Amino acid sequence: MSQQAVPLIFRSTIRLSVGRDQLLNLFETLLDPMILVLSQWAVVLWIDGQLHPQDVILSLVLFALTFPGSSRLAMPPWRAMRHILLGWLTLSGLLFLFGYASHYLAEFNPAILLHWWWVALLSMSSAHFLLRTAAPTIRKLQGPPRRVVIAGMNQQGIQLAYRLANNLYSNVRVMGFFDDRVSERLDRKNEYAVLGNITDLPDYVKKHRIEGIYLSLPMASQQRILSLLDALRDTTGSIYFVPDSFVTDLIQGRVDSVGGIPVVAVCETPFIGFNRVIKRGSDIVLSTLILALISPLLILIALCIKLTSSGPAIFKQRRYGLDGQEIVVYKFRSMITTDDGDTILQAQKGDKRVTPLGAFIRRTSLDELPQFFNVLQGRMSIVGPRPHAVAHNEMYRKLIKGYMLRHKVQPGISGWAQVNGFRGETETLEKMKARIDCDLEYLRHWSLRLDLYIIAKTVWVLFKGENAH
Repeated sequence: MSQQAVPLIFRSTIRLSVGRDQLLNLFETLLDPMILVLSQWAVVLWIDGQLHPQDVILSLVLFALTFPGSSRLAMPPWRAMRHILLGWLTLSGLLFLFGYASHYLAEFNPAILLHWWWVALLSMSSAHFLLRTAAPTIRKLQGPPRRVVIAGMNQQGIQLAYRLANNLYSNVRVMGFFDDRVSERLDRKNEYAVLGNITDLPDYVKKHRIEGIYLSLPMASQQRILSLLDALRDTTGSIYFVPDSFVTDLIQGRVDSVGGIPVVAVCETPFIGFNRVIKRGSDIVLSTLILALISPLLILIALCIKLTSSGPAIFKQRRYGLDGQEIVVYKFRSMITTDDGDTILQAQKGDKRVTPLGAFIRRTSLDELPQFFNVLQGRMSIVGPRPHAVAHNEMYRKLIKGYMLRHKVQPGISGWAQVNGFRGETETLEKMKARIDCDLEYLRHWSLRLDLYIIAKTVWVLFKGENAH
């Protein structure tokens, strides 16, 4: 089965790359943070001969922002190189901007920063390709492949087998399946054999020294699962449960416990615990800094709006926020009308409601600058799914499955959809579905690094001025 044959919903929810218990994953986790810190120290010691307090502080910031390191072994070499380059451009650019705005940049030797920029980029690239070259040897250091079997020849079981087999850096060999169903009811369009019934599994595990057993059985088969687990107590194989809920659209899926009882999180916000502190803290710091820098521009735009058309400079509109609760969002008024009712027509090319000044501030997204005040209020975030008008929400939630899941987080000024070409008018249902897919991908894979990347890319998208009317 090829990668293209894997259902999209499965590819986006279950990502089996390098197991967390393997040496390769340990190397990838530490690679970027250690290379950046060590390259910085090397350049400082080479030029100045000693580390200064500001150098130590910068190294701590670097390690915190880049740990754990990105997994790139599954990428083609050219894509891995592009990922390294864009990631370093984004991180170093933001560090420079924050250092310049806070005047902390003056504490560093410019020659050191310039040399370190190139040394870090070359070091990360070289270290990645060295790891890629050494990966087969590192995998062999873990011994022969771990032999595993899968109970249940169903959709998720077969996809799991192919993911394990096609992973070049996985040290696993799938021996086959166990299933009680008759041959006619099984999906036999695969290369794996049915080794026996479920009741044959324990004996096979003991006889062939199987190290891993994946239970891909329907949740409704509770009694059969309990009986199998009881029989497997007499083996030394590790047991992993693959619930059939994993074929659904998981949002921040993970294993947790409630009162000591294990549960599987199927749909959850990424902003819980320390992640919530990181997200809110970065919003407050960044929005305060940005508002301080753009305050003259805000005043100028407000004056121009008042002078060129009648009505208030600030337009307030009801939107859906966190958990689908209504919030009030601020924008600079760009139209002669201020629609906020049950029926709202999206702005289109040549829309007669848009003023000449409004066309400019919409195209450049300057009309959204007042939303940084919404961020300080806690109603919005700098990065997140864009908030839609209440009327649009009520319409699209009936047309797009999973639409309301985007409200598991606070809406943002910019988002993953906007930097991927879904900014401005969504005149077709397909475009709105694509935007929602991007929003859900953001929920699945949120990280502070991703937020910083979206902020940097937003600036680039605004210069292009596409898809805004």
